Amino acid sequence: MTMNPTLIRAVCAVALAGIMLCAGPMTRAWAASVNAGLNEPNPVQPFAMAAVAEFENPWAIAFLPDGRLLVTEKAGRLFIVTQDGAKTEVAGVPDVYVRGQNGMLDVAASPDFEQDHVIYFTFVAPGPGGGALELARARLEESAGAARLADLAIIWHQEAGSSGGQPGGIIAFAPDGRHLFLSVGDRQRPSTAQDPDQARGKVLRLNLDGSVPPDNPMAGAGGVRAETWTTGHRNPYGLAFDAAGRLWLHEMGPRGGDELNLIVRGRNYGWPEVSNGNNYSGIPIPDHATRPEFEPPVVYWTPVIAPAGLAFYEGDLFPAWRGSALIGGLVSRGLVRVVFDDQGGANEAERWDLGHRIRDVAVAADGAVWLVEDGRAGRLLRLSPRG
Repeated sequence: MTMNPTLIRAVCAVALAGIMLCAGPMTRAWAASVNAGLNEPNPVQPFAMAAVAEFENPWAIAFLPDGRLLVTEKAGRLFIVTQDGAKTEVAGVPDVYVRGQNGMLDVAASPDFEQDHVIYFTFVAPGPGGGALELARARLEESAGAARLADLAIIWHQEAGSSGGQPGGIIAFAPDGRHLFLSVGDRQRPSTAQDPDQARGKVLRLNLDGSVPPDNPMAGAGGVRAETWTTGHRNPYGLAFDAAGRLWLHEMGPRGGDELNLIVRGRNYGWPEVSNGNNYSGIPIPDHATRPEFEPPVVYWTPVIAPAGLAFYEGDLFPAWRGSALIGGLVSRGLVRVVFDDQGGANEAERWDLGHRIRDVAVAADGAVWLVEDGRAGRLLRLSPRG
């Protein structure tokens, strides 16, 4: 007997709602996933855009407490940049494996940077089979106009190397400053995202020294299982906490199905068993509604935007944006703003076509929004209100 697809989706929705209501206070109230992929750019841009500096294949930006920025370049360079565009290259960066999406990745200042001057960064290190994702920390030393990394330590290392892309490598510190979360992509080997013993397609939760917190979902299991917070991710290049302390992640889908996910302890997000996109070969993938045991995205994009970079806005310069998520778009070549409701749902509020692939997003203390473009001459951009 063939069932009506609408009825199937309704049954799955009821089942999923029951699962989520039993999952505890961190679970969002269930709402159907929203497809924002067909939205058109808003031709009215409420901001002025100023170019501050230029980099070669920049990848990530992050603010230091004094308002300067850290900027990584994929080839293995790290810079300190003032808001006027003065650049100081930081010495002591380790060798990186540069191929496709691999290379120097994310960077973040320690929650206690004003006391310890420590930064964390991720990169793909050269090794057998290509390169392996690594998480490092080091003390940032500055003297006489020069900067270098001291006491560098690799605090997490991906066991198996790969020549594939999709490394992930995005860092987010918990609001209490005691733990960090690390996104790890599937390295273009989809099945590994469901393998609990491979650090691929996962979000990991670690102590600040790289050790395993004793309250992780499988802390007693050892190895990758002990580090794992969530499973079933594809190509995650955005990871950030909102003002309410909830962790959000976005990831690129295959042909369709870019996702924005609320990250909930111990959940499985389904890749590659489910996706709201299809394989590049054209072979369909079951969508999330067919498998209620997997966590569905809150928002998805088909056609894709290729999300990169994620920041939550709580500043003063754009008061209408408070509480919004700001997401860079590589394919959509601009900036996307997502708003949230009190039922656990979200939707794209607007997007702007900036004419360039946007690789990362950050918000300054004064409320200005900073972007960095992807590419060989990627500009560091500051957005401020018009007028």
